[in-house]
Amino acid sequence: MKTLQADKLLVKIYGTRDEMGVNAAKDIAECIKSLLKKKEEINMIFAAAPSQNEVLKALMQDKSVEWNRINAFHMDEYIGIDKNAPQSFAVFLKNAIFDKVPFKSVNLIDCTAEPNEEAKRYSALLEKFPTDIVCMGIGENGHIAFNDPHVADFNDEQIAKIVDLDDVCRMQQVHDGCFAKIDDVPKYALTLTCPTLSKATYRFCVVPAPSKANAVKNTVYGEVDEKCPATVLRITDNSVMYCDKDSAELL
Repeated sequence: MKTLQADKLLVKIYGTRDEMGVNAAKDIAECIKSLLKKKEEINMIFAAAPSQNEVLKALMQDKSVEWNRINAFHMDEYIGIDKNAPQSFAVFLKNAIFDKVPFKSVNLIDCTAEPNEEAKRYSALLEKFPTDIVCMGIGENGHIAFNDPHVADFNDEQIAKIVDLDDVCRMQQVHDGCFAKIDDVPKYALTLTCPTLSKATYRFCVVPAPSKANAVKNTVYGEVDEKCPATVLRITDNSVMYCDKDSAELL
């Protein structure tokens, strides 16, 4: 493992995706256990993307985690997609972890609800259950959650909001094998905002693959602003980014 520091952001670089995922999961599990020594229950937000496969698999297999003391949330969802579609982020997370371990509660964004009302409902839930840990990634355009550069706001007053997705973001869903072509990718989503993710106590950001190399480089070395939303991690306490050799090749 190699490490580097970018302002407040610690970057850990591993040789393979599996190493990256296993070690990120170990750190997340230790953080969970440390928090549960002080609190009766904790609240976690999870990203849904193929980039999270290795860390979620390793985390799910950790028998030392008291899942029944954790309330689970997810950070974004397409608007209007079928509830049972394999591309739904709720479906992804159910298959990856939500249905595999006994969480105290699983709180899903309803992709079929009226979007403004659903944003209000989910925002109220997150106010009631302040976030302790975010397990997240970075998009090819540097987005966090669905805060693409043109809609990201480091000072956003909203907790969750409706956004339109840029073409780089939508094309990434094709690259990830989630959709056959860009025209199939929904144009709108409900996302948690940048401040919602920043206000959590801890952030674990897992970013593998060569397709993310430019985004990782911009996050670590670029100017801190909404042109690369992930740069907010550099000004946020308790943020760690995990890379494999491919995503870190430009560092």
